[in-house]
Amino acid sequence: MKSAMTKIVAAISYIFLIFIPSVVLGDLRTDILRNAAKEFIYNTVPFETRTDVKKVKLGEKLFNDKNLSLNGDIACASCHIDKFGSADGLPNSIGVGGKGVGVERIKSGGVIVPRNSLPLWGRAEEDFKVFFWDGKVEKREDTLISQFGRQSPSTNPLIVAIHLPFVELREMIIDTDVVNTTLKSETVESASKIYYTLLERINNNQNYRSAFIDAYNIKPSELEFIHIADSNAQFIQDKFRIRASKFENFVTRKSNLSSSEIQGGLIFFGKGKCVSCHNGKHYSDFEFHAIPFPQIGFGKNGFGVDYGRFNVTHDPKDLYKFRTPPLTNVENTAPYGHSGSAQTLKEAIIYHIDPLRLLKTQQMSAIERNEYYRKLLASNNILLKTSFLDDNEIHQLVQFLKTLSFD
Repeated sequence: MKSAMTKIVAAISYIFLIFIPSVVLGDLRTDILRNAAKEFIYNTVPFETRTDVKKVKLGEKLFNDKNLSLNGDIACASCHIDKFGSADGLPNSIGVGGKGVGVERIKSGGVIVPRNSLPLWGRAEEDFKVFFWDGKVEKREDTLISQFGRQSPSTNPLIVAIHLPFVELREMIIDTDVVNTTLKSETVESASKIYYTLLERINNNQNYRSAFIDAYNIKPSELEFIHIADSNAQFIQDKFRIRASKFENFVTRKSNLSSSEIQGGLIFFGKGKCVSCHNGKHYSDFEFHAIPFPQIGFGKNGFGVDYGRFNVTHDPKDLYKFRTPPLTNVENTAPYGHSGSAQTLKEAIIYHIDPLRLLKTQQMSAIERNEYYRKLLASNNILLKTSFLDDNEIHQLVQFLKTLSFD
């Protein structure tokens, strides 16, 4: 009797759906998507940008100045390029010795930096508190954790994060014999020597010195490296502030989305479970998760290995985990993953739900396969929770992700 009643209810429901006008179903889907966005994404007070014009202009000059690297051959702008959505368009960045942009840097014979360059969108906002793939700079309540330990130059995590590339071998320092013998000690004191050298260059440049004195209202003797970092932060805050995306304009009813984009959004918030990690206005929970992206290049730990968050915490539970990447302007920041092994958004999604589909095991050595098995084991929590998506659903999800861009 119960089975027969269930069939009757199902039949009536099906007939009812047939006679619901498609426009009503469309309105229902858009309402569901807007409500989900308001609950999981746009649920905080917008950050009010406060920048100083003089400091921004000064920061822009420094951001593009190669003389602000120890060897004088690379600038911040070398790896954070407008053309690539403020990243560099490469799987692994090319640091010192590189010339040109994009593929040109690979051909130039520059030194490889073993991780994918991170874009800069929204990094200056107050709620952006975890920096770099492994979270080596992080602010927890009133405590700032970084390689500086108790000698942190600032309580602002962005300003602390800006300090690090200047003292990073391969990234902005050529690993010469002099560097090896005098600076390669992994101490704050060694870093301070480099900051002092760069500060002296600024002090010896009359235009820079005058600009700093004017912008910060200080005496020449009061100029410190933190002023350089702060002006860079001001520039990043101004240039890479989060703007209204196509999706945000949809949520605020300023524009519409296509049927495919809407369906992709419903997958993002529903079946795909993407929002469980990609939430908040930065589309990141700022937590650390293991996703089985293949390793390209030698990796942070060498020999094709990158232990990710473990390198910071030394906790075995953090092996192969990386910070959830924000999705702001994501269409323009390819390739994806800590090693840049996903060339497209479609590939990035597949590595979350069906990584073996893309893996060319025949081209891997036995050691590489063993390493990948460990990644799969570390990521089993994610793989078991995610739902299967067919190619059409993946396409719709990609279409939705593209609405998060504004360039």
